[in-house]
Amino acid sequence: MYTDGACRGNPGKGGWGVLLRFGEVEKHLFGGELLTTNNRMELTAVIKGLEALNKSCQVRITTDSKYVLSGITEWITNWKQRNWKTANRKPVLNMELWMRLDELAGQHEIEWNWVKGHSGHPENELADQLANRGIDELSN
Repeated sequence: MYTDGACRGNPGKGGWGVLLRFGEVEKHLFGGELLTTNNRMELTAVIKGLEALNKSCQVRITTDSKYVLSGITEWITNWKQRNWKTANRKPVLNMELWMRLDELAGQHEIEWNWVKGHSGHPENELADQLANRGIDELSN
C-alpha cells in the first residue's frame, strides 16, 4: 500500500490517494475534503487504504509522511497512556483519525516504510497524483 495526502492551502482543499497492490493487481483509491489539512489527508489515506482490505493480512505501507510514520510507530503509545494527550497535556491533534488508524492497524500485521516525497519514487508519485485528483474532483 502506498499512500499520500495533499492540500492546497493548509488548511484548504485537500485530497488523499492510495495505491493498493497485490501481485499484478492494483486498485486506486482517492477522495477529498473542502476544508482540511495536509496531516489529516495523510492520515485519511492510510485509513481508507486499510478500510479497503477485505480481511486481516500482512501489509507493507509506504508513506512520505513522517507525521504518520512517527505517530503510529512512536508517539501513539504515550498518547494512549496519557488518555490521548500530548506531553504538554494538550489534546492530540486529529485524535479521532489516530484512534481509527490505531483500531485498523490492530487488525493487520503492518510493516511501515517511509519514502522521501516528490523524489521520483513511482508508487509515491502515483499516490500523489491520486491525492491531487481527489482535490480536483471537489471542484467538479
